[in-house]
Amino acid sequence: MALANTYDYIIIGAGSAGCMLAKRLSENPAKRVLLIEAGKSDNYMWIHIPVGYLYCINNPRTDWCFKTVKESGLNGRSLIYPRGKVLGGCSSINGMIYMRGQVGDYESWVQATGDDAWSWENALKRYKQFEDYHSDANEWHSKGGEWTVSKQRLRWPIMDKFREAAVETGIPASDDFNRGDNFGVGYFDVSQRAGWRLNTSKAFLKDSQKRPNLTVITEAMVTKLKIDASTKNCFGVEYLKDGLNAEALCAIEQGGEVLLCAGAIGSVQILERSGIGAAAHLNALGIPVMQDLPGVGENLQDHLQLRMVYKVGGISTLNTKANTLWGKIMIVLEYLLKRSGPMSMAPSQLGAFAYSSPEQARANVEYHVQPLSLEKFGDDLHAFNAFTASVCNIRPTSRGSVHIHSLDPEAPPVINPNYLSTPEDRKVAAESLRLTRKIVQTNALKPYAPEEYKPGVQYQTDEELVKAAGDIGTTIFHPVGTCKMGRADDPMAVLDSELRVRGIHHLRIVDASAMPTITSGNTAAPTMMIAQRAAELLVNRSKG
Repeated sequence: MALANTYDYIIIGAGSAGCMLAKRLSENPAKRVLLIEAGKSDNYMWIHIPVGYLYCINNPRTDWCFKTVKESGLNGRSLIYPRGKVLGGCSSINGMIYMRGQVGDYESWVQATGDDAWSWENALKRYKQFEDYHSDANEWHSKGGEWTVSKQRLRWPIMDKFREAAVETGIPASDDFNRGDNFGVGYFDVSQRAGWRLNTSKAFLKDSQKRPNLTVITEAMVTKLKIDASTKNCFGVEYLKDGLNAEALCAIEQGGEVLLCAGAIGSVQILERSGIGAAAHLNALGIPVMQDLPGVGENLQDHLQLRMVYKVGGISTLNTKANTLWGKIMIVLEYLLKRSGPMSMAPSQLGAFAYSSPEQARANVEYHVQPLSLEKFGDDLHAFNAFTASVCNIRPTSRGSVHIHSLDPEAPPVINPNYLSTPEDRKVAAESLRLTRKIVQTNALKPYAPEEYKPGVQYQTDEELVKAAGDIGTTIFHPVGTCKMGRADDPMAVLDSELRVRGIHHLRIVDASAMPTITSGNTAAPTMMIAQRAAELLVNRSKG
């Protein structure tokens, strides 16, 4: 008989990947599954109301509240770096945009790993396993999965005008950004059900938690992995719960595995505390080296958004609607009665994918357009009518890093995204700002006299525009790549193509850190697809 604290699968992190894995693996009643989450339950009102992301990001109730180092590419600024610390992980605090990515993204994964399992065709089959996609495009979408993808419940006239303006510049109208070629402008699909946010806890865990073979522990921080130095077997975890040390063991003799799903930041922290990483860095911290993997914590990629703000007249935006008492009352009433209106909004409603220049082989910039504006996240909306056209380079060439600097599990890591550190990224930044100006100067928007408030028309040359990008750039919360998959001859690869940690047995990493290169769009959906792949590998192996 198995010991009380012994499991077939130990999943670390109940986020976008971990919740799905917990459901898939516990479907076999013969397998004992443990899911450990450092954050609290998701029984917090603002998680489930779409506009509640404003109260979840940079809130220690739901967010790790990390910050970056002062970035030279951002003119010495440090950014908040939100990561979900709650059941559902980042799916409980993100922008709810559902985006698979482009065909070319997956072709690059196949090239990086040598494994056709990561092709677009195979990824698409996996997406369809968990999607409940409300669309008539049946050749691309399917219904019946756990993850609801919906059309947005609110549109703004200013957004429609921006869409018309983008079309005027040659960007085609689109009603679907998930066919594999995203070039176009239209409204984003969102992860919502009937006006409520859908997080992975609700989609995958809610019913699964009733299973007797699934144990979920919250408010438990994993301090390190238990690894046998002689065999290189990972056979359990150590964690803190209620101020006490505890451990859970993995039945590796029966094929059990530890599955690290703590995200592009958290997975690195746990690996390094456990002695897996660059030997020089671990030695400097006095950590015994279990496996020298110099790629751990490197290859950090993120989407930097450049938030351009335009004042407008003769058309309403959320700024003025939300800045009066009566407006606020009407917003609340509309949501209470209809589950619609501004409180049902994703942070960004309208999207566009475009070419920053004719040199690009496929669309390389993404717009998130909002009927509002503010100085920075957390501030009040401006008193004047305005919209924000946020544009980001979706395939950056800059690479950053994340590493621990202390053995204290409570100590935040050193996060250095290294934004705008390559000539290519600086070139795309300047081109993106010019492209936005081109869109705004069209006939469609001319009646509303758009006036560039940020960064300001005084920035004109390439050098000035790069400086402006550094002033207004901020993360769009898509860190990936810090434990990348790769071929056996890639010295910086941390994982093989089946997500197994090189040199350590019975340990896989299943989260966005596994991506060799960032996808061309929002990263929540691809992270769930990675979890679906891991579940297939594990379930098929146990059947065999």
